[in-house]
Amino acid sequence: MKKNLIFILSFVLLAFAACNSDDDNKAAQAGVAFAVPSLNLTDDVTPIQILFSTPAASAGSVTVTYTTTAVAYGTDFSTLPAADAGKITVPFQANASSVSFSFNKLADAIEGEVKNVVFTISNVSLANATITGNTSIQVNFNETASLGSSLAAEVGGPTQPNQVYVDLSSGARTTVPRVSWDLGFYSGAEFRVALNSSLKMSAKVLETTNIDEVQFPDESMLISQGQGIASQIDHPAGLITQTAIAAVSDVPADNKVYLINMGSNPAATPPAVGADGSGSGTSRGWKKIRVTKSGENYVIDYANIDATTHQTATVTKNAAFNFTFFSVATGVVNVEPQKTQWDLNFTTFTNLVGPTTPYYYPDFVVTNLKGGAKAYQVLNSAGVTYDAFTAANVTEASFTEDQRNIGSNWRSTSVTGPDGLPTSAFVLRTDRFFIIKDPAGNIYKLRFTGGANQAGERGYPTFEYALLQ
Repeated sequence: MKKNLIFILSFVLLAFAACNSDDDNKAAQAGVAFAVPSLNLTDDVTPIQILFSTPAASAGSVTVTYTTTAVAYGTDFSTLPAADAGKITVPFQANASSVSFSFNKLADAIEGEVKNVVFTISNVSLANATITGNTSIQVNFNETASLGSSLAAEVGGPTQPNQVYVDLSSGARTTVPRVSWDLGFYSGAEFRVALNSSLKMSAKVLETTNIDEVQFPDESMLISQGQGIASQIDHPAGLITQTAIAAVSDVPADNKVYLINMGSNPAATPPAVGADGSGSGTSRGWKKIRVTKSGENYVIDYANIDATTHQTATVTKNAAFNFTFFSVATGVVNVEPQKTQWDLNFTTFTNLVGPTTPYYYPDFVVTNLKGGAKAYQVLNSAGVTYDAFTAANVTEASFTEDQRNIGSNWRSTSVTGPDGLPTSAFVLRTDRFFIIKDPAGNIYKLRFTGGANQAGERGYPTFEYALLQ
């Protein structure tokens, strides 16, 4: 996947020069730049792409120089075409819109080593060519923080069936179906169980410890836009101490049965253009569960609400992850990357409007608060733009303990129709951007570049980001 980042959405990063303004008879300037400012090596052979803003008017070549950190040409890496006297000459044909050379990794970095090569475009044998934008690229042998990129989160279109976890430092994205899991068993010191808020799930404590008692649906538990009970959902700020299911007690008699509203599926068919179909599918029904402890493990009893017998599973904590995820249909499942290896989750979400009103949101972005990532919003009206924002502008106090600091703030979902009434449509908010600190302490600025496709269908978020140094 990482190698494909070189080719996908790269043009968003390029600040190419405009056409020559002297007269219409002169050829337009061709901006030349690397596709991305940095990449982390995952393969033995990696193409390094150079882009042209306009097709090359004639055949020629790009000359690239390089500097190294703790590596040597011919021992740790080589290139094709081969380097000569510290330079690589990369030929291209007339009408080419890009050209690439191969980076061959001959030796890996070991843990703790910093090994990289910085390539710089030094010359282009093309009339009216301008070297601009990403004039250099840093190629990292290890997981050095990415300098930035442009990415798309593939949530799956207007029904948004997927959750997408993004790691800014590597550019990696992990995509999972939202319906693949139901409960998250916390791996930290607390014994807590989280609900899958992307499905509008809720939990109600019952006055029994007998999982085999027959239970009945409770329609008051259903979550919608402005419907539901706040205490029956995990508090959306994201603190593990505020789950709807109480902390699992060492005393078995204190661990009650919970009635679980399993929420709803994504719509089976796309909604009207601009509308949301992420939570309007069929009901996922009802379950009852009871969670107890066995040493440092969880034990879950679960069943259909009309059942007089139940199933039991043991769920083990894994300190490398925020949660061990569980599906009542399939058991333990893989969902999130390791807790320090993701920063943002593109998802649907059960939020609160005010202190007591649940409200379901599509197009939502959650920060990995439990893994140590935080974020905050910057408005252009505050006096500094995305392009001008530097590390000196970062306000540490703005990184608060709330996983919703991006949330839905990057978009709105209605416009005024011809009759003067609001109508559903995706609207990208271009008056703001966001600052993210990842679990390793790297700080990025990020702005969204889109959220709908050309037809106006929601569920196509794109964004760009850059490391603040």
